[in-house]
Amino acid sequence: MRWQGGRRGGNIDDRRGLGGAGLAGGGVGALVLAAIGYFVFGLDPQTTTQLASQFGGVGSAEQGRRGSPEDQAGAFVDVIGTNVDDVWKTRLRGYQPPTVTLYEQGASTGCGFGQAAMGPFYCPADRHVYLDLSFWRQMESQLGASAADFARAYVIAHEYGHHVQTLTGASQQVQRAQQAASSRAEANRYSVALELQADCYAGVWAANAAAVSNGAVALEPGDLEEGLRTASAIGDDTLQRRQGGRIVPEGFTHGSSAQRVEWLRRGYQSGDPAVCDTFSRL
Repeated sequence: MRWQGGRRGGNIDDRRGLGGAGLAGGGVGALVLAAIGYFVFGLDPQTTTQLASQFGGVGSAEQGRRGSPEDQAGAFVDVIGTNVDDVWKTRLRGYQPPTVTLYEQGASTGCGFGQAAMGPFYCPADRHVYLDLSFWRQMESQLGASAADFARAYVIAHEYGHHVQTLTGASQQVQRAQQAASSRAEANRYSVALELQADCYAGVWAANAAAVSNGAVALEPGDLEEGLRTASAIGDDTLQRRQGGRIVPEGFTHGSSAQRVEWLRRGYQSGDPAVCDTFSRL
């Protein structure tokens, strides 16, 4: 993937090196891991609510270094995030970028205490995307996903998709629908639709990345396939199978491998967020 000539917006809150203050190991940290179950991209609204409840609700987060990181890993996040912002500014009236927080091990957030074991996530309370960059290694070693540049960019763009859903009100609507659901299986279907829409939005970004950057940020041959490989690797059925359990569709919260591949590809092929109406498929 071509990215090193891309624009840097500097909307990064870099807390790396500040230490993972807070919970680790057992206790409440173990409860969070049990609630999430496995490494995934993003937290559904119910999980966000659980976190806020378990860790004392919305609180003030520590501040890191603001601006454009100088190391390559941080610069990559800055360039990709800025490019995603540039795409959504052309697609969503009144779009306001989120802040990206880079951290190690753990970080206080507007949704409670976040841990690296949760994977990348978006907090709607403070409108930050949270990334512990060790997740790139975990993608390969624990999830069997690709760690190529576009696969990493897909992770970032997916979390930005959750920000878009907050701006459009989709996340809030899902939360209300889940609270009114008659069963956990019904609530999970709303979560799946939300996550698949974020996958589709990631595809929309990828399709428009080159146009808003004069080609400075662009996919190259083989990149889409790496992204689709990653989407397949983090499908609920694949993760359940990897854990040695049986496949339980009623327990899906992010969608099957086939669904995640389908919606990422659908967004990329159209380049239009209007095709990302996953909720009509409920």
